[in-house]
Amino acid sequence: MRRSPLVASAAVIAAAGALLCTAGSGSVAAPLPAAAPAARTPVPADVTLVQVRQSLLGSHTWYAQTYRGVPVLGGFYAVHSTGATSSVDDGRRSVTGLASVTPGLARAGAASAARAHGNARSTRLVVVPGVGGAPAALAYEVTTDQDKQVLVDARSGKIAKVTDERRLATGSGKVFDPSPVVALQNESLKDSANADSAVPAAAYKTVTLANLDGSGYLRGAYATVVNSTRGKNPAAFSSTNAFLYTRSDNRFEQVNSYYAVDRLQTYIQSLGFTNVNNEAQDLNVNATTQDNSWYTPSQDTITIGTGGVDDGEDQEVVWHEYGHAVQDDQVPGFGASNDGGAIGEGFGDYLAATMSQANSADTATTPWACVMDWDSTSYTSTTPHCIRRLDTAKTVANRTGEVHDDGEIWSHALWDMNRNLGRDKATRIILEAQFGYSPTTTWAAAAQKTVDTATALYGAADAATVRAAFQARGIL
Repeated sequence: MRRSPLVASAAVIAAAGALLCTAGSGSVAAPLPAAAPAARTPVPADVTLVQVRQSLLGSHTWYAQTYRGVPVLGGFYAVHSTGATSSVDDGRRSVTGLASVTPGLARAGAASAARAHGNARSTRLVVVPGVGGAPAALAYEVTTDQDKQVLVDARSGKIAKVTDERRLATGSGKVFDPSPVVALQNESLKDSANADSAVPAAAYKTVTLANLDGSGYLRGAYATVVNSTRGKNPAAFSSTNAFLYTRSDNRFEQVNSYYAVDRLQTYIQSLGFTNVNNEAQDLNVNATTQDNSWYTPSQDTITIGTGGVDDGEDQEVVWHEYGHAVQDDQVPGFGASNDGGAIGEGFGDYLAATMSQANSADTATTPWACVMDWDSTSYTSTTPHCIRRLDTAKTVANRTGEVHDDGEIWSHALWDMNRNLGRDKATRIILEAQFGYSPTTTWAAAAQKTVDTATALYGAADAATVRAAFQARGIL
């Protein structure tokens, strides 16, 4: 919303006196008496007028703080005049240690630096107050067409902070968490051509859908269903943000997929990462009849298939594909080598397993190490149904050259880290290490980078645990 300075009206609440209220049959109340003018409150010199608003009882004048003529981010000053009295709300920030307000970076340079978060709509120079006694800094505040506010250091040109300006909404939806076989501990369930009767109602869970943009579609800060609003597979829409479908409705998979991605990105951020695929990941749900799903780097899109069990019904499938999007975001072009491809598949399987850890039990019927067990009921005969496992006996000596098969070797090493260090610590090490992988990495190089990352984050003892996990698979 654009704000513009307004000139204060001489009549503070003159309009209030004309207010009428009905009482009984056609009777009206007398006009309110005019309020006495408030005493003028002196205004500091380091503020500029933003707006004046009239209420029923008085006027409210808002100012922005400045420092040597430059706006101070977050600093404000307000005067509230009611009748004969006035009060001040002084929100000015302390500015110390700023020797000059002359930027070293041109305005166009700031817009260019922020381009990864959208094209600049506006760019202004601001003072960023220091926190906890730290000196203030000079920055450009760039607002973009992706509704981001980007602070660019006015001297170095580096991005200091990115804020999503959208006021996000919440909704509700029915999902499988993570799948019916896990929720019901029943490996005998079958797809039965998408019939509602094939899956008991107890398998569903009604959840909060977070971070929605309020449009009524499944579009949010971390996930966006990009299905067309028309045709045979339309995007789900609800004016109340209530998406309560069952599996016979194509929209159910959209809800399940949105929820899976939003949860995973929220978890990644809880580990301290604010820039690991921190975007609205595009999801094209039920877009192919193949019994397959995939991530397309050039389009930055996850495509969810409907062959066999609809892949969107199994959150572990969605989490696996999101793993590819994560690695592509961390390392552009990742997976260009056969080793990198196997790492990608193994990491995706690891994400699927570790996300299931949060809300499901590790049982003999549905062990955590068995991934995508609902989806694989359509093409496996043994139980538990697993597309792959994270606890096979495979080592480097068992490599076949097929990235999914070989991915079980890499995922086992990651899973051993998880079981020995704990879910959060292991996942934090893995994600941090991946920033240092190359697109054509080898297993040995990636494993050593992971060991080095564990040393830097947690010390020698935990690094030894990580090294042992890779040594057990013959990788180091």
